[in-house]
Amino acid sequence: RRAPPRALPAAGLDRPHGIALRDGYLYVAEMTAVGRVAFDAAARKITGTFERVITGLPSGGNHWTRTIGFGPDGLLYVSVGSSCNVCIEEDSRRAAILRYDPATWRGRVFASGLRNAVGFAWRTVSEGDGTTRELIATDNGRDLLGNDFPPCELNLVVEGGFYGWPFANGDRVKDPDVGAGHDLQIETSLPPLH
Repeated sequence: RRAPPRALPAAGLDRPHGIALRDGYLYVAEMTAVGRVAFDAAARKITGTFERVITGLPSGGNHWTRTIGFGPDGLLYVSVGSSCNVCIEEDSRRAAILRYDPATWRGRVFASGLRNAVGFAWRTVSEGDGTTRELIATDNGRDLLGNDFPPCELNLVVEGGFYGWPFANGDRVKDPDVGAGHDLQIETSLPPLH
């Protein structure tokens, strides 16, 4: 276990990765938790103590990073990668983007079938007289199928969406190891934007 960099707000964090700012707090995602500490952005000063607001995220496995961000709905989104290169996960929070309500810190799976969505952001889309915000996420493709396949993906992530992993790679191409017998899941999965 590596020691956290000195710039972090608290010692003893477990593999910190994602950060977000919201309502006077700096949020830090660890492998199994998300915590926060009061932060004055103008003064660039942290005050108070670090508190974990979300605990019990899946631990271990190949993908330990947790990307976080607050959506336009004010809810906190957390990406949790798969535990393996290709497998059928026992924990539905793996290979998914989770969504948490800051009023209660209760969460649930927002979208699944995303092997390792390390990066995500919201884009603004103009529609007639108004605008909407869409969640766009990367997804790192699995390994050991050659240099050119599968591609990594850019996905438009929607609530309840399933993006194919582990049964399909790229644009709904059946996985040679675990895709057999999962034709319906592959056919109904959402294809990548790019």
